[in-house]
Amino acid sequence: MKNFNLKEAIRKKRIIPFSDGPKVVSKEIATAREDLKDAKDVLALGKTKLATVSAYYAIFHATRALLYTKKYREKSHIQLGFAIKSLFVDTGLFPIEYYDNFIQALNLREMADYKRTFSKEGAEKNIEAAKKAIKQAASFLSKRAKK
Repeated sequence: MKNFNLKEAIRKKRIIPFSDGPKVVSKEIATAREDLKDAKDVLALGKTKLATVSAYYAIFHATRALLYTKKYREKSHIQLGFAIKSLFVDTGLFPIEYYDNFIQALNLREMADYKRTFSKEGAEKNIEAAKKAIKQAASFLSKRAKK
């Protein structure tokens, strides 16, 4: 992968300023938690595709909450991943595992949505990744709020 250049992404409007971002961080985390609960519930019903997709959206919203703290928003899902890697992983705030889990979940969601390829194992992977992402994001946001 070519190195992500945040300034270039902003110039090309792939990442855009969002001054109200910090105001909606808690809504994004709440949505992430709801999506994770939905993913677990539908997996228990045997709805593997929906569980895969819902778990991805849990990670997406947790990750979006992080980006919002920097007063930016994404124009696409992959740009969100790249921005998080640049702003949080490459700076040492988050481990590379966070980005890897985001990309894995995105890929599994795209396979489920666009190619109708999904499995119980993939759904379970996304659910576990979502649990970790929400926990890491919430911990970061809690520490940030105490400063």
